[in-house]
Amino acid sequence: MAADKLFVYQINTWVWLNTLSRKYKKPITLSNVPNSALDELTRTGIDMVWLMGVWKRSPWGRKNALQYKHEYVGALPDITDDDVIGSAYSIGDYRVDERIGGRSGLASLRKRLKERGVKLMLDFVPNHVGKDHRWVYEPGYIVEGKPEDLRNRSSDFFAVKLPDGKEKVLAHGRDPLFPGWSDTAQLNIFNPALRREVISTLLDIASQCDGVRCDMAMLLISDIFANTWRGYVGAALPTEFWREIIPAVKELHPNFIFTAEVYWNKEYDVIQQGFDFAYDKVLYDRIVENDVQKLRQHLVAGLDYQRHMMRFIENHDEPRAFARLGPQRSFPAATLICTLPGATLLHDGQFTGRTVKLPVQITRQPEEAHVKELEAYYRRLLEETRDPIYQEGEWYLFEIHPAWAGNITHFNMLGYGWRNPESGAYRLIVVNLTQYRSQGRVHLGHWKWLDGKTWRLFDVTDGAEYDRHGGEMTKQGLYIDLEPYESHIFRFEPAPEKRKQSALS
Repeated sequence: MAADKLFVYQINTWVWLNTLSRKYKKPITLSNVPNSALDELTRTGIDMVWLMGVWKRSPWGRKNALQYKHEYVGALPDITDDDVIGSAYSIGDYRVDERIGGRSGLASLRKRLKERGVKLMLDFVPNHVGKDHRWVYEPGYIVEGKPEDLRNRSSDFFAVKLPDGKEKVLAHGRDPLFPGWSDTAQLNIFNPALRREVISTLLDIASQCDGVRCDMAMLLISDIFANTWRGYVGAALPTEFWREIIPAVKELHPNFIFTAEVYWNKEYDVIQQGFDFAYDKVLYDRIVENDVQKLRQHLVAGLDYQRHMMRFIENHDEPRAFARLGPQRSFPAATLICTLPGATLLHDGQFTGRTVKLPVQITRQPEEAHVKELEAYYRRLLEETRDPIYQEGEWYLFEIHPAWAGNITHFNMLGYGWRNPESGAYRLIVVNLTQYRSQGRVHLGHWKWLDGKTWRLFDVTDGAEYDRHGGEMTKQGLYIDLEPYESHIFRFEPAPEKRKQSALS
């Protein structure tokens, strides 16, 4: 399994190409993205670009999306029919859409990304396909219903006419907590022939990219799938879906990266079934809730587990971080997701403070002003987290104790750090996600190696420097005073002799 500090940058492909076309005043596809655009994209030091929505979308899905055009006006007030392409998750065919450059255009872009040291991730939707995908017409590939389901469960089932003229009732893809997705057909993963098709499809995808983000991956866990479609599917196969699919792909592409979109506390399950990374929705929820103690409890998990988590504060399914968290809380939240163990998922527009959440059915975004302070902060943050310590180091979660009797504001802070035993490098990260000024002592007792020396603490976030003695930090704790929504990343270096001590605040 891959378990590096991977930084993934998500791009809504059609929207990105549309925006570039307007910027450069000519049609831009995957085949001719300007070098300047690629340089701007990759200079932040990201490891992988996730191009969302490159596959050919369901024509029926577009017709369906046009019925809901009025719902997209909030995101794009001047929307037209030409802006509506259909959902990126109603797949008509796993072929790169020719209108954005096709397979050859994708191959060209992948090569150019590789030259810049950046890998490519694409989508895979294992639970369902578009209603007009060829698998809809294959016997047993789609979950079948009964005629009465069209009357009694019309949101979950639909009728399709087969080539021989007969009509069949099939299921829409669905999450068991919600009605079916009306532009999809539910795959029957208990069908061995369908699994073979999935493996064949993924092997073709793996020849075109370096990894996939698997949509709603937990829906394919056998007991979840069986409970969702009880009475409509047969017995579960002996081998879990992902335990069969992932090894078959990695046998030929051993470095191929599988990332799971996963909810319902099923992260551990999908990691055990072969995924390299799993969405850390729990961390996201704790950040949104602003519950620091629950955040701390979540981070108590072992490092081996945390390295497989993919941290995020926005993606195409969630509201924009700058809108949901607000201008102030966006900064410490960014510090968290970039400096914790595990992968980090970043979203196009996140650096510049975009606030409009785009429907996945449209190809254009509105103009929005850049928040230059946020953009500069992300660039400093990403430059810092490219240091090898975040890849190779040991991670520690520290206790923060009251600075004095009766002080309770230390509960508002998180403190953790990285140590690289080989290089002797240290980082200490302290974060205040709340609206209250907070003080406490970070106990660095685990870092007994600090004893006997005076250390200079260089604050990566603002350039300030402080000197502290190692014995004080490991025995009494390092005093920290954080303003609301403030965070610091301290780089430890041996202090020059006879340097005057200064107060850390």
